[in-house]
Amino acid sequence: MNEDSYKSSAAEFEKEGYVVLESVLSDSLLNALREECASFVAATDSWMDKANLEVFGITHRGKRYFISNRYRSSQRMIDFLFGSVMESVVRAFIGDDVYLFNEQWVVKGPEQGMKFAWHQDSGYVKYHDPDTQHKPYWTFWIALDDMSHENGTISVMPHSVEGTQGRVLDHVQEEGTNDLVGYSGDNPGVELSMPAGSIAVFSSTSLHRSSANRTQDQRRAYLAQYSSEPIRRARGGLWAQATPFIKGGRFVYNQAADLEEFSKRPRPQRVVPREKTSAE
Repeated sequence: MNEDSYKSSAAEFEKEGYVVLESVLSDSLLNALREECASFVAATDSWMDKANLEVFGITHRGKRYFISNRYRSSQRMIDFLFGSVMESVVRAFIGDDVYLFNEQWVVKGPEQGMKFAWHQDSGYVKYHDPDTQHKPYWTFWIALDDMSHENGTISVMPHSVEGTQGRVLDHVQEEGTNDLVGYSGDNPGVELSMPAGSIAVFSSTSLHRSSANRTQDQRRAYLAQYSSEPIRRARGGLWAQATPFIKGGRFVYNQAADLEEFSKRPRPQRVVPREKTSAE
């Protein structure tokens, strides 16, 4: 697909808040992301072992992983997030001003990979910072495996069903999983089956969920989320990050400046109780 094809898909996206771009990634790029995914999951397992944890937030060891904002530790991830493929896609969908907001591995373990409840990505922002205001941002959900009902692909709710275009619903935390839930009705939404290397694009106000992985293999996805402006907390600090990618139509990502700026950020101290087995 080229940028003109992406623009046609972007027009379709505007109607209901989601669209699928099939078989976008080359085999070499797809394999590189799979290798990176395995490395990050192994590092997470090692950390959880040392901390004597089975659950951390919405990550459940061996069952479901959410690993966020580690791209600066991998040159291949930097090259992908700010490379030619994603540049063409974000220009078509977002326009002349683009910031990397968040990036995240989402992996479901074989035969026990957990479901994920109906939610909006913006619902997580609102839940943790109720007074913040932000424009919807874009999620580019990249399938690292063939996605199907059997291995727990995502389902998306069209904007017209629940009136979610530009609207963030109230979410409640689900006991046992720590998921935030924004919809508990009976509508099944639209299940998105797609071959590996495809990208599902949806708005941060689009309700979506995923079912359990019933296959003998992992179900791996990578999320790259971009915004048209920095997303800030109610008190002024950044939510996640706002790494400049495109400004005024020009490619502006500067790796040296990105790494230098990140190195100067204060690191919050986190104490992990040794006996802790569930996240609050």
